[in-house]
This record gives sequence, C-alpha cells and structure tokens, in this order.
Amino acid sequence: MIFTPAGSYPEPRPDYLAATRFLDCDDALVRSFAERAVAGESSAIGMAVKLFYAVRDGVRYDPFAISLAPALYIASNVLQAKGAFCIPKAVLLTAAARAVGIHAGIGLSDVKNHLTTEKLKARMGGKTLFIHHGYAVMYLEGRWVKAAPAFNIELCERFGVLPTEFDGRSNAIFRPYDAQNRKHMEYVKDHGVWSDFPFERVTADFRAFYPPSTYGEDAPGERFEDGVRVD
Repeated sequence: MIFTPAGSYPEPRPDYLAATRFLDCDDALVRSFAERAVAGESSAIGMAVKLFYAVRDGVRYDPFAISLAPALYIASNVLQAKGAFCIPKAVLLTAAARAVGIHAGIGLSDVKNHLTTEKLKARMGGKTLFIHHGYAVMYLEGRWVKAAPAFNIELCERFGVLPTEFDGRSNAIFRPYDAQNRKHMEYVKDHGVWSDFPFERVTADFRAFYPPSTYGEDAPGERFEDGVRVD
C-alpha cells in the first residue's frame, strides 16, 4: 500500500488503477455498477462526475452504520448494503473509478460536525469530531481532485443540508454551512492519500478515540436520519 502524506499528492502510477483487498474494482458487481453509471460518456471527467452522483445518491448515507468488520469496507459489499457512512461510500467511488480506467485513491480527514444531534453525540461518547472522514481522490486532466459522496440528495433535501456537488475539476467536499447558514462541517486535519483503504490504521484509531457504542458494539440500532439535525 502506498501512502502520500497531507500536503502532497501521489504520482498516478499503476497502483492507483489496481484491484486491492478493499478496492475490488475487478469484481463483477463493481464493474457492472461503474459501466451502467458512465454509459454514453467517453471523457474521464464526464465519467468521474457520473460515478460521483451514482454513489452519492445510489447508496443511502447512514452515520450509524460504522463497524469494525473488514467486510463493510469492501467496495462490492457496499453495493449490497442498505446504507453506508462516508468511508465505504468513498471506497465504492474509488473502486468504480478504477473500474473505468481513472486513477483513484482514498483520502482521509478529520471533520467536526457542528450540527451533530444529541443522540448521535451520545453514541460517539460526547464527541463531535469525526476522525477519518473518507473521500475519493481522482486524477483528472493532470491533477488530483477530491470527491466526498457521503450525503445523498434525499437526506440533504429532507434536513436542509447543502448537497456536495462535483464538476470533475474542483474539489467536492462537505459544505461549511447548511441551507439555513448555520455552521455545519469543518475540516480539522488532513491525513493524506492511500492506494488502498488503510483498514488497520482506521479501526485502531476508532477503538482508541470512540467508545464501543460508536462502532456498533453494545449499542441499539438507530435510524440514519438521527445523524442530521432537524430542528
């Protein structure tokens, strides 16, 4: 696995097109998903944009779906899940990009959610910092571009969250304010880019930072809507 620290980007080498443990871009489900999403598009940017929206809106965002099970983070499994949080959705977008020949990697950052509900905050041990927020990083027209496909459009419209939009040329990351101009998502720390999802690092950091309830141990089931403030 290749790691590129924050502040720089990797060379677009073959490692960023290869199938890996988590980015199984050679899987039939992933390839079929990617091919359907980009149908009729020939440019890399056009394909990247179509893939972004296919993942953003095709996989329901669920902040209560965090788990330490490796299978959760395999792209082909994300396609079969009822919902997923930011990292698995980024994994799927990265794998789908590779499936159509776009160099892509996984980026991780820490973000603070200023609109975290009390229920989600309690689930996270009182914390509002989301460590290792995941997003795809794709190489398009000679430069790397970030794309965070986490919040699906139905969720955004229902709860007044401004959707993340992607044009293939500018970074598509969380909006700092919501539709009511309240402070929402704040990027706190960039951790860099990986050629495969760094499962061991992320899960070790989750265990060290959050209580077991955050990642589904000793916690009752929750509805994903509670992850976004509605009042």
